[in-house]
Amino acid sequence: MRLGIIGLPQSGKTTVFNALTRGHQPVTTSGGRYEVHTGVVDVPDGRVDRLSQMFKPKKTVYAKVTYADIAGLEGGKTAVTGALLNTLSQMDGFLHVVRCFEDANIPHPAGGVDPGRDIATMDAELLLNDLIAVERKLERLADERRKGGGRERGVIDREIALFERLQSVLNEEIPLRELEFSPEEERSLSGYGLLTLKSMQVLLNLAEGQVLPDMDYRHTGCALVDLQGKLEMEIAQLSAEDAAIFMQEYGIQEAGLSRVIHCSYDLMGLLSFFTVGPEEVHAWTLRRGATAYEAAGEIHTDLQKGFIRAEVIPFDELVALGGLNEARAKGKLRLEGKEYIVHDGEIVHIRFNV
Repeated sequence: MRLGIIGLPQSGKTTVFNALTRGHQPVTTSGGRYEVHTGVVDVPDGRVDRLSQMFKPKKTVYAKVTYADIAGLEGGKTAVTGALLNTLSQMDGFLHVVRCFEDANIPHPAGGVDPGRDIATMDAELLLNDLIAVERKLERLADERRKGGGRERGVIDREIALFERLQSVLNEEIPLRELEFSPEEERSLSGYGLLTLKSMQVLLNLAEGQVLPDMDYRHTGCALVDLQGKLEMEIAQLSAEDAAIFMQEYGIQEAGLSRVIHCSYDLMGLLSFFTVGPEEVHAWTLRRGATAYEAAGEIHTDLQKGFIRAEVIPFDELVALGGLNEARAKGKLRLEGKEYIVHDGEIVHIRFNV
C-alpha cells in the first residue's frame, strides 16, 4: 500500500511524515519545488506479535505501508503536470495534511489558519486535474470514433459514455470516488490514475494540546483523523524505552502511526492474513473480498499457479487451541477452494503442486 502525503505549503506534511516513519527529514519548506521523500514502515499488529511468540520463527515480517511525502502542490488554479502528476497517479491513496495549528513563526500562505478553506482548496486542485484529463480523453475518443479502422464502434461508444459521465460529475465539483462503477468500468479506468478516484484521509494537524476543530467532513472514500503532528514526531524520534515513558506521562494510549495506518486499512478496504511456521511468521495485505486464490498470489505466483486447497483457521481460534498441530489434531483447519473469501486475521496455508 502506497499513500501519498499531500497538503498545502506550511501544513506540516514532513512533520507528519517523520512521525509516521520515524524519519528525520528537515521540516523546512521546499518553496513549491517538486520533491518526494519515501519511507516504508511496518504495520503495527498485536496478532503478529502473538503469533511470533507462539511459533518462535527465525523471521517475523509485518505488513508494510509506504508513505511518500510529496511536495509541490500549491493549491493554485492550474493543473498538476509532469513528474508530480506521475507520482500522484501511482499512489493507492492520499493522506491530506491540513493545518490547524497556529504559529507566528510559520505564517500561513493564505494569511490565516482555516482548515475548511484548505480542504476545499486541495479538493479543487485534484478535481481540476481530473476534469482536464477526462476532457482530453473525450477528445481522443471522438477522433478515434470519427476516423474508425481501430476498435469496434460499440466499445468506443461505451467508453465515451463513461467519460461523459465522469465529466458531468466533475463539473458539479463532485470527486469521482463518490460514484459507483461496474467491474468493467473499474478495469477501464484503472490505467488513468485519476486522482479523485483514490481514497483520501484528511489529517487535521494539531498543536500540542489543541482542541479538535468542530468540522463536518463526510464524503464517500474519505476519512477524517487528527494528529498532534509535532508531538508525535518527537515521540517517534525517541528510543523505544524513552517513547514508552513519554507516552505514559502524556497519557497517550496509541502512537499516531498505529491510528493512522489502521484508519488507512479501513478506508482502503484492506485486511491482513497470516502465514506461520518455524521459519517465518508473515503478515500479508489483501483487499477485502479477495479470494484464497488471490491470497496465494500475494504470497508467491507459484502458489497461485499450482493452487490445490487453502488450509484456513481464524487467529483467535488458533491461539485458543495452542498451535497448528493442535488445530490439525482436532480437525479445526478448514480446507477451502479457490473462491473462498479470505477474512481479516485468518491464518492461510496454501496447498499447491507445480
